[in-house]
Amino acid sequence: MSKIAVINPEQSYSFSDYFKLNNEPEEIFAYFGYLWQLESLILPQFEGELIGLDLFKSRLIESLPYVSLTSEIARREFLIAPVILELIHYTKAKVRVEYSLTINEQLKGSLDYYLTNSQIFLIIEAKNANLERGLVKLGVELIAVDIWSPTDSPYLYGAVSLGNIWQFMVLHRQEKTLIQDLNLYRIPNDLEDLMKILVGILQG
Repeated sequence: MSKIAVINPEQSYSFSDYFKLNNEPEEIFAYFGYLWQLESLILPQFEGELIGLDLFKSRLIESLPYVSLTSEIARREFLIAPVILELIHYTKAKVRVEYSLTINEQLKGSLDYYLTNSQIFLIIEAKNANLERGLVKLGVELIAVDIWSPTDSPYLYGAVSLGNIWQFMVLHRQEKTLIQDLNLYRIPNDLEDLMKILVGILQG
């Protein structure tokens, strides 16, 4: 596949730099040899009961009216981090925050949340509440992990979160194709669906 001149091969790029580019996702991903699609995904789901999730949801509903969520730090601490802690409770996944990864001068930077269990999962906090640009950054990070990862899993999963809204992306490694999910999951309304997907992905 020929490279598209949206990235200067002589220039250094961090993962965060791709958030700032105004090029289309398929153009950026094509530079690295990956395709991009947008469709409604059927994601893995945990089939059992997530004991205690109702209590967690009730606490969120009770607490959120008292928290100002206008800043990125507030959304991270009061919406994203609690979901990840709840996810650890169910999966015992290892979580690394601001995990540094360097592949080359065009693929390097810090992963917001890098979770590992039987699967690898990335969570990106969308800056400036921009979901679409966050998904571009997520796609580039999934490409970097695909090149670097020691696992032989056929898929890599990730999600972008605004705190109250989550959107997923999956990388089909053999086909070198990134698929962005059309569906959005909202907190607290879709919390059970979101948690069952997150648990299902990490349990493989």
